[in-house]
This record gives sequence, C-alpha cells and structure tokens, in this order.
Amino acid sequence: MLEIIALIILCKKNGNLAIQKGLKSLTWKWYTVLAWLVAEITGVILGIALFGQDNLIGIMLLGLVSAFGGYLFIKSMLDKKPDSFEEDINSIGVDDLHPPRK
Repeated sequence: MLEIIALIILCKKNGNLAIQKGLKSLTWKWYTVLAWLVAEITGVILGIALFGQDNLIGIMLLGLVSAFGGYLFIKSMLDKKPDSFEEDINSIGVDDLHPPRK
C-alpha cells in the first residue's frame, strides 16, 4: 500500500516537471508508472537469481530499490529537456531589445 502511495506522489512530481518543460503531464506520468513496473519486475527477477526464493525480504527490497530507479530514470530524462520559455519570449517587445536611453 505504501508503494502505491509513493508511486502516486512521484508521478505527480514528474507530471509537474513535465508541465514546466512544456510537455504533456499525463504522458510522462504513464511513462513513470511503466518504468516503475518494468524496473520492479526486473529487480525481483534479479533478486531471485541472486538470493534464491527463500530470502523474500532481500527480493522485495531489491525490487523496491529497482522501482525507485525506474522513477529516477524518467526524472533524469525530463531534467535533460529544456524548460519552456514561451511566455517570456512572447512578452518581449521591440523597446525591450534596445538599451535604455538617457
């Protein structure tokens, strides 16, 4: 249950970051959920290979850490994209481009 709450909070963070970058929020939220699930499943499979099926706590912790890594992967992709400055560029007038007169 706590994992689902964490995923919702992290999706909101990536959605707000996507809006700041001028991208669709819902698309990046879905990417975050998908990356979370894929990384978690990969971590669980790796945990089973490393620890065997008897160490359930180790498998679950590796899956959770891997899932958070999936969130960080999507966040790093969003961080690399440039911010949207459309409002600033459209509000500049011709007089703003010249130095002030004395």
